Amino acid sequence: MGEITLDFMDQRQGGVMTFESSLNQKISRCGFWAVIAFFITAVLSMFLPLDIAGGYAAAHGDRVIWLQENRGMFIAGWVNQIISMFTLSGAFAAAAWIAVGNNALRGMLGLFFVAMATMAFIIPKFIAVWTIPLLGDAASTGSTGSDMAHALLPLLNVSIPFSLYTSFDYLGFWLYAVFALLVAGPLYGDALSNKIAAVSLGVFGVLYHLCLIALLLGSIGASDIETYFLGSTVLLFLHLVAMIAVFYRGKSNAAAADTVP
Repeated sequence: MGEITLDFMDQRQGGVMTFESSLNQKISRCGFWAVIAFFITAVLSMFLPLDIAGGYAAAHGDRVIWLQENRGMFIAGWVNQIISMFTLSGAFAAAAWIAVGNNALRGMLGLFFVAMATMAFIIPKFIAVWTIPLLGDAASTGSTGSDMAHALLPLLNVSIPFSLYTSFDYLGFWLYAVFALLVAGPLYGDALSNKIAAVSLGVFGVLYHLCLIALLLGSIGASDIETYFLGSTVLLFLHLVAMIAVFYRGKSNAAAADTVP
């Protein structure tokens, strides 16, 4: 009877390991393709306008005219940004799952901050697809709600770094930066790709917070916010390139572990 019970427990343990390997393989595969999809959307964003040229200093009337003339491309550009944001969050979530294996608390907190960042990003990007084109229509035609449209369009300016719209974007990147500080350590490993992914992610988290402190102390002017803050996000591209190798190795190792009797 003891031998039968022991054999049953071994089978259950084997089943759990098989499920864990399968789950890790699927998450690594999703992370891998999320990174590939992100880079595709990044290339597409080079050809899709997100605002009028010189948007920071553009006059309100010129922006309204531009929105009418480029309505379809404007919406397409921001739909592409929504897809890009979801793929980036998916890649970060998969990275956080890898970190869970080394530090469960920091990995789970990393997943939480990625989810919060995704919510912060989707609000303004949905506004860009839904609200801003309708405001542009109302402002240009003088139809019902045109007065409100003229008042809201400057508030939802997608280029001025202190508008309500861009505040949500910078909030999202700050939440990404918190995620980076949480996950960078547990993500560090023996492989070169793990080292590059962890260090680049950690440096991004530190730099973004240093920029935030400098901004609060008045050391960064409004016209330089985009340069400093979005400049630090360049490190995320290096992180994602390294994560391609990490995810590929993860799904391969999980598949190999699953075949071990």
